[in-house]
Amino acid sequence: MRVLVDTPIWSLALRRTSKDLSPAQAVLKASLAELTVEDRVEILGAVRQELLSGIREEAQFEKVRKHLREFDDVDLITEDYEEAARVANRCRASGVAGSAVDFLICAVTLRRGWEIFTTDRDFERYAKCAGIALFQSI
Repeated sequence: MRVLVDTPIWSLALRRTSKDLSPAQAVLKASLAELTVEDRVEILGAVRQELLSGIREEAQFEKVRKHLREFDDVDLITEDYEEAARVANRCRASGVAGSAVDFLICAVTLRRGWEIFTTDRDFERYAKCAGIALFQSI
């Protein structure tokens, strides 16, 4: 199964050194490496932009940018945006708020039958009202 990797996972894998990771974070990084070897990783352009935004040093920006270039952005279609609005409406009706990018991530994975790899706890709430699948690391 394909796995859409969210910003927090990319950030700990590409913007932090291994010695700065907790044991739990090291497991997440190893899971991303395994998914990469298995060619199961997907990324949205919006996630790429989020990850690259805020990197102050040009050398680090280029290092992360070059690494991410190994992964093509998911091609989005009109139905992805429509489904994102549907998911947002469903969640808001249940009292769950979120960002447009988060709901787009949900929609893309729902429409394609993929899982989401994230540490963002908001996605646990989205799962309850939208039925998304969350990837469980090794």
